[in-house]
Amino acid sequence: MALLQKNIGNRDKALRAIIALILFALSYHYHSLILFLCGAFVVFEVTFSWCAFYQLIGRNTHRKQKK
Repeated sequence: MALLQKNIGNRDKALRAIIALILFALSYHYHSLILFLCGAFVVFEVTFSWCAFYQLIGRNTHRKQKK
């Protein structure tokens, strides 16, 4: 089992991308490094289609491609 095995589907990635934009806007507005880092982590999750919490609970919304 790979450490960063894909477990986020397209719907989750779209929702997380919107959340990341909101976090970046809030971090700019409030000059908050914490909000910026949270937004950056969400971008990391979207980029690699991987969620640590999903991996801990065994959830997977990523569809595997048919060969």
